[in-house]
Amino acid sequence: MTKDKFLRGALILTIAGLMVKIIGSVNRILLSRLLGGEGIGLYQIAYPIYLLMISISAAGIPIAISILVAKRIAKNDYFGAGRVFRISLSLMVITGLIFALALYFIAGWLININVIRDPRAYYALVALTPAVFFATILASFRGYFQGYQMMTPPAVSQIIEQFVRVVVMLILAYWLLPYGLEYAAAGAAFGAVPGSITGLVVLSYFYRKEHLKLRESNKYQVRMPEESVGSIAKSLIMLALPVSCASLMLPVVTGIDMLIVPGRLEAAGFTVVQATTAFGYLAGMALPLVMMGTIPTISLAASVVPAISEAKALGNMNVVRAKGFTAMRLCCMITLPAAVGMWALAQPISLLLYGTRAAAPSIANLSPTIFFLGMHQVSTGILQGVGMTITPMINMFISAALKVFLVWQLTAIPSWNIIGAAWASNINFAVAAGLNIFFLARYTSFRFPVLPLIKITIAAGVMGIFAQLSYQYMLKMLYSNIVCAISAIVLAVIVYAGSLLLLGGFSENELVKIPFVGQKLIKILKWMKVLRRKA
Repeated sequence: MTKDKFLRGALILTIAGLMVKIIGSVNRILLSRLLGGEGIGLYQIAYPIYLLMISISAAGIPIAISILVAKRIAKNDYFGAGRVFRISLSLMVITGLIFALALYFIAGWLININVIRDPRAYYALVALTPAVFFATILASFRGYFQGYQMMTPPAVSQIIEQFVRVVVMLILAYWLLPYGLEYAAAGAAFGAVPGSITGLVVLSYFYRKEHLKLRESNKYQVRMPEESVGSIAKSLIMLALPVSCASLMLPVVTGIDMLIVPGRLEAAGFTVVQATTAFGYLAGMALPLVMMGTIPTISLAASVVPAISEAKALGNMNVVRAKGFTAMRLCCMITLPAAVGMWALAQPISLLLYGTRAAAPSIANLSPTIFFLGMHQVSTGILQGVGMTITPMINMFISAALKVFLVWQLTAIPSWNIIGAAWASNINFAVAAGLNIFFLARYTSFRFPVLPLIKITIAAGVMGIFAQLSYQYMLKMLYSNIVCAISAIVLAVIVYAGSLLLLGGFSENELVKIPFVGQKLIKILKWMKVLRRKA
């Protein structure tokens, strides 16, 4: 097992996540042009319910399987790892079928009781039912590969799945549009079915390919006592349930804003239109940027779980702490400059992406969430890796309760208004991350990377100041926000990387572990040391 395997896996998943986001963004633009606001509305009514069903049925499965598989791989029990997968796959076939049928039968009921107010959304809901079945099975395959710390198959399948989904949904929406918006929206929704089937075919191909290699490994494996089906199923459920609940908490936390913020803004003196507009700036413009900024930490968290679980199974707590330290340090290196950059260039980013300056206060004040949410995601992954899957869920419940209180109080203050809602989110994730780190330190003697964080903070601060000054200077000469904003972002990245290298944020031993670019960074570091000596 190479030392940089989980770093390589995180990088692969990050690239895949970004590509999936880009394909999805292009799809949203094209679909909006094709269906218009009304058609997209019908699609959007159905799709969150589908996502909820997937979250309940399969959200915790990849992590649960990856933990169980990684524990067996650590002890060279390849047969046991394969058995975990086969049992998990059987359970997921049954679970996927149950939830797919449940969605099919409750679709009409949700309309009858007015949870869904537009009956035309029924067709889109029904069209999504097969996707629930296939997506649940997909989760088993992804968990199996993650347990082996093989991130390329899940990454490739995600990209191909998204591409096929987008192509099919656009074709079906265009073809069915003459028959009515409800059928066009259903066609768009049905795109998730061939997408998930394609993803399943891709992972099945990788599984068959890798299975031949694993047969050779089986010759040298240590044969462990065979666990019963009931024991494996129980372990899977006990791990998956709290992970699923924790994953559901994130949309619940963001949903708190939707339920409370507009009303509290009205209490602060806003009209209904003003409250809706301000909420749109926060939830519709600032929050997507935060989610984009945490794609690397989502990938890092998914990659660190099996790496930590493997070390824990071998009883090597020093490796557990070392991998946890590295993961948190990388999290800080990625999210802190992203948060500072989003704060420093909030207005240029708002103009660049949304064509308005009005979203800048929401973007700037929500920017710390990138850092705190990233820390929460990675610390959650470490806790899950050591088997403490219930702890992050409890911590999220506590922080969510605090957020409800803070949103209610801060948003109604006239001088704070929507900024109060942004800081309620910042505090929410800061508390959740802080609690995670506290329990890590208490039960695993985890050491938080304080000194690296200080260096990262200084480098990010220098970057933020440079980004603001360079943007203002270029704007005076070029008068083009697009050119100046993009140039300032690129220069800021260069300044941050250079500052961090000068401050000794990396050693050569650490740089060499970075996948693909480690050797090039070492050459740059040596070159900078030569320049520093000459100066």
